[in-house]
Amino acid sequence: MAFASTPDVDTWEEAWPELPLEEWKDSQATLHRYLQVLGKVKLALTPPENHWWNVAFRVTARGLTTGLMPFGDGAFEVDCDFQVHELHFRTSGGETRVLGLDSRPVADFYRDVMALLHSLGIEVRIWETPVEIPDDTTPFSEDRHHATYQPEYVYRWWRAMLQASLVLEEFRARFTGKCSPVHFFWGSCDLAVTRFSGRPAPERPGADAITREAYCEEVCSAGFWPGTSQSKGAAFYCYAAPEPEGFSTADIRAAGGWYDAGFKEYLLAYDDVRRARAPRAFLLDFLQGTYDACADLGGWERARLERPLVLPERRAVQEGTATLPEQPPVPVG
Repeated sequence: MAFASTPDVDTWEEAWPELPLEEWKDSQATLHRYLQVLGKVKLALTPPENHWWNVAFRVTARGLTTGLMPFGDGAFEVDCDFQVHELHFRTSGGETRVLGLDSRPVADFYRDVMALLHSLGIEVRIWETPVEIPDDTTPFSEDRHHATYQPEYVYRWWRAMLQASLVLEEFRARFTGKCSPVHFFWGSCDLAVTRFSGRPAPERPGADAITREAYCEEVCSAGFWPGTSQSKGAAFYCYAAPEPEGFSTADIRAAGGWYDAGFKEYLLAYDDVRRARAPRAFLLDFLQGTYDACADLGGWERARLERPLVLPERRAVQEGTATLPEQPPVPVG
């Protein structure tokens, strides 16, 4: 059954809904652990990729998806549907299972997910300790104190992520150097896109294997995060690693953004974006301004990394062997 309070998604307010952290922080903490259970299944079953891109989820028109995970001679995926608040497990063999999302202890959620995978013939073991949540590392199978799921606020968070994803995809398209997908990391519970300078980064003293791989090259990373009490709620961010000299005091030419010395990131409050006359343009200004500061101060080869996209038709025109059609051809078939 669809969530009865799901509002009209075509209104401006719903495109950028209110998301006060204090109103849903318990749900956010529970949902974060639910997603880590699914994420650790993906970590266990997929081959490692550079910068751990294999573990990330992607935003969909209804929620989040794990993407394909191999098992046996086939594959399966898990889709989080935040419109009807269900998990959909689908295999390449045609089997489907559905698990409702509601207020239940993390321990029960973990038990149900593992039992459901077993019923599909998928045997997997994961490390049960949450990651990147330093204040509470209770193993999933023992966690009975995180048990809140508010459908309305989870829906709002997904709507905010959907808008963030669309803007980040547009921002990503401006860069033709090495760049990550726009993807969701369940460890830190943030949506991110990362640009690379093309140069190796200095080794981080004392870094663990995960951090060493994540930051083995110079990066500028931006994204959207539900936030904490320190950030005063949801925010967009941008950071440079390694951080070039002068980055923290740079003129980013974007209204509302500030550098947070504790996080070592530029932040822009989600509320400032949603209240802006043109939220998309307002956010793009922040993303571009912070990247400009990172790239210019870091000496990135911008002409190489931001070259115009060369399409076959455009190349032919440049070479004088063809002219561009007045309108794109209509696909036939």
